[in-house]
Amino acid sequence: MLFPTHLLAAAVLGRVSRLSPLWLVVGTALPDVVDKPLAMVGAVDLYHSVGHSALLLVVAVPVALTGRAGLALAVGWALHLFLDVVHVVVNGRPVDAVFLGWPLAVPTEPLALPPGSFFVYYIGSPSFYLEVTFWLAVAGAGLVEWYSGNAPLGR
Repeated sequence: MLFPTHLLAAAVLGRVSRLSPLWLVVGTALPDVVDKPLAMVGAVDLYHSVGHSALLLVVAVPVALTGRAGLALAVGWALHLFLDVVHVVVNGRPVDAVFLGWPLAVPTEPLALPPGSFFVYYIGSPSFYLEVTFWLAVAGAGLVEWYSGNAPLGR
């Protein structure tokens, strides 16, 4: 899944829930903000490692219990992981979802592409079309709100 789509999904969740959109977006950005630089400098072999590990629940749960901002941060992180699992399943690589168990489990043939190469690979995949549909739906909903006078920024 592309990074901007993670951010948009968190913003949409913030719009339809009582959770802070800001903390949802921060939480959903965290896995990539942690993992992409680590992989780019060679500290880890995969672009889905530390930040994408479900083992971080031991950190996420206490953070979620600190208050509304902590809850939104943890939910944003979980949303990111959920969307990445949807992405690998839709693209026909469900076994790659074992990244959730990093470092205890690692995909046998991971798609270890850097972000730029991943984008080129991703164009035209089933998950890409799902993302485009999501962006168009959000844009359509935004236009409906705008023309009905309910847009957050008004007309």
